[in-house]
Amino acid sequence: MIFMPLLFHSTNGQAPAVDLRGAFRAGLAPDRGLYLPEKFPVLPPDEIAAFANLPYHEIAFRVLSKFTDGVVSPDGLTAMCRDAYNFIVPLEKVYDRVFVMRLDQGPTASFKDFAAQMMARIFGYFLQRDGKPVTILTATSGDTGSAVAHAFHNVPGVRVIVLFPFDEVSVSQRKLMTTLAGNIRIVAIDGKFDDCQAMVKSAFADPALKHIPLSSANSINIGRLLPQSVYYFYAASRLAKPDEPIVFSVPSGNFGDMMGAVVARKMGLAVKKIIVPVNENDAFPRFLASGHYQKISPSRNSLSNAMNVGHPSNLARLVAIYGGRMDETGKIHQQPDLDAMRRDLFSSSISDERTRATIKEVYDKYQLLLEPHGAVAWRGFEDWLTSEKGSGNVPAVVLETANPAKFPEEIEKLFGWSPDVPPAMQAALKMPEDYDRMGADYEKFRDYLISKNPIPA
Repeated sequence: MIFMPLLFHSTNGQAPAVDLRGAFRAGLAPDRGLYLPEKFPVLPPDEIAAFANLPYHEIAFRVLSKFTDGVVSPDGLTAMCRDAYNFIVPLEKVYDRVFVMRLDQGPTASFKDFAAQMMARIFGYFLQRDGKPVTILTATSGDTGSAVAHAFHNVPGVRVIVLFPFDEVSVSQRKLMTTLAGNIRIVAIDGKFDDCQAMVKSAFADPALKHIPLSSANSINIGRLLPQSVYYFYAASRLAKPDEPIVFSVPSGNFGDMMGAVVARKMGLAVKKIIVPVNENDAFPRFLASGHYQKISPSRNSLSNAMNVGHPSNLARLVAIYGGRMDETGKIHQQPDLDAMRRDLFSSSISDERTRATIKEVYDKYQLLLEPHGAVAWRGFEDWLTSEKGSGNVPAVVLETANPAKFPEEIEKLFGWSPDVPPAMQAALKMPEDYDRMGADYEKFRDYLISKNPIPA
């Protein structure tokens, strides 16, 4: 019997299915759709229950191996998981069975480290075997760029080009990207995150760039979502009884992190509700309520800047999982099962005023310091409690996705003091920056890419 690795298909349905290696390397499907597994492997309940006695890196191996079988060797994946996840994942009790999961202990103090560290190792594994270099294009609204840049820094055969909206990232977020060199190049765009994302997507579909082997480390790449499913299994293994449903509140912008929770649920994790709070870019809660989708253009600049996304790319994946079809422009060709989505998901929009009030209230009441994205998650959780008129005695996890030290100005305004700065951030803040800058002009960006990768004679 010949073993066939799991295949991935495009949400637009017009591209051939590929294995994990093909999906990783392509990033975006040729028809501009996003890759999803043709079926989700389901973990048996006894295997999920056994996670309670396993360290994080071993849980990562057990989950990711369901997707990598036949493409990555078990020994190789074991070594990658152990190497990538050498930092702690704190679960802090706030009250009763409500916890905050701090995903800010990695090298760039952001949840993006969980995916980027694993992606870099898997890319390196593939490159060692096929010897084909790759240029990774990534758009960032805050933390993705620095996590990707650090993870791929000095990986042989990989060049990374990161685009970010110049006026919409914090100084520390920017310096964690722009102080690297070597195979990392950072481009500041005078525009919005959606402009950066559109330029990256256009590059993937541009015949003039076909001589450049391109991939992405944005959450448009399925390689971002799969590692992000692991910490939901980890949290449930520590906080819930076997088969007991758990609630997650996930601050959401491009919906990659939220899709990690959806993947975990599809793989068999018992989840009562996935709460999807957004900032003032409220296209999704309006869609969930009305069934009518209208993207926000231009996106609204909010305090939780990594979530300033007017049209979440991963919404196409969510729609597909619920039986619908949305193209890359946001047009819905087939409606998803909205009743099922409403049973599984809850979403609300959190203004900057409510975000600031939440940071202050939660610290005053619990001595828990949240940054803006975590505050959006907390307030979204409270909105759900109000809508549900109490959650019962179910475990609930609110995700804190970045270190408060990335937003010192806001903390200083609210409390009159600055949060402690992690050592990696302290070092980056003192280093000189080097980056390019251009307008939100795709043709100029195309010329820039060709200048970095000249067409062969």
